[in-house]
Amino acid sequence: MVAEKEKGYENIIVTAATSLILTNKIIFISTTQFHIVPLSESALLFYYSPAIDIIINEKIMALHHKLASTSFPGFIESAPAYASLAVYYNPAFIKQYYPDTVTAFAFVQNIIESLARESDNLNFSQTKPITTIPIYYNGEDLEWVASTHQLTTTEVIQLHCGVVYHVFMNGFLPGFAYMGTVNEKIITARKDKPRLKVAAGSLGIAGAQTGIYPIDSPGGWQIIGTTPLQLFNKKKADPCLIKAGDQIQFFAIDKKEFDQLNEY
Repeated sequence: MVAEKEKGYENIIVTAATSLILTNKIIFISTTQFHIVPLSESALLFYYSPAIDIIINEKIMALHHKLASTSFPGFIESAPAYASLAVYYNPAFIKQYYPDTVTAFAFVQNIIESLARESDNLNFSQTKPITTIPIYYNGEDLEWVASTHQLTTTEVIQLHCGVVYHVFMNGFLPGFAYMGTVNEKIITARKDKPRLKVAAGSLGIAGAQTGIYPIDSPGGWQIIGTTPLQLFNKKKADPCLIKAGDQIQFFAIDKKEFDQLNEY
């Protein structure tokens, strides 16, 4: 894991899977130039310049779904992140059925380049319905977030509920969806010292992003509420309630409603 700090933004963490977390500010980019590099003998990485940018993420999701629907010989799976897509394949299968190819990487690279240009103009998010998630805004950091921005807690709740959030990726924990971006009036840095335990269902803010902890976990996001819905259930055929590319909007509920809906 590599941590960087540069002028204009801070606290960006880039992992081996090239997921990118922006905790204090939003980066917008206009370039659509992409790059393809090998990750291993059986994987490559397709990526744009690292950024939290909905247009770029839509292009990633369009390519991700294009691969799922068309595939290619030897394809295993693809994993989307903010501005990148990891593509996994079976090099032995490719070499067996395409012995004239120079390398498996070159074979897959050509396919990905072609598919990327085909899907370049697709707008994936416009095809997605809005999923609503109930939140009991009782978080232990809610008052602190409000006072930090010279707002009332009611105003924070209204601002947080007033946005349709784009799910950039799932990561960190199974079913943890990185959503953005929050209203600029409530952009709040993560905690200097993470909590050792954040309860499952806790809704937090970290910079311009918002997300819900699907299971009990350490965490440094500012907790403003709790959802009664179970976001991750390994017993289900489709264990994650929220997926990359989804459109999410929150609505406030009271304690009685929370208890009635509670799935934990």
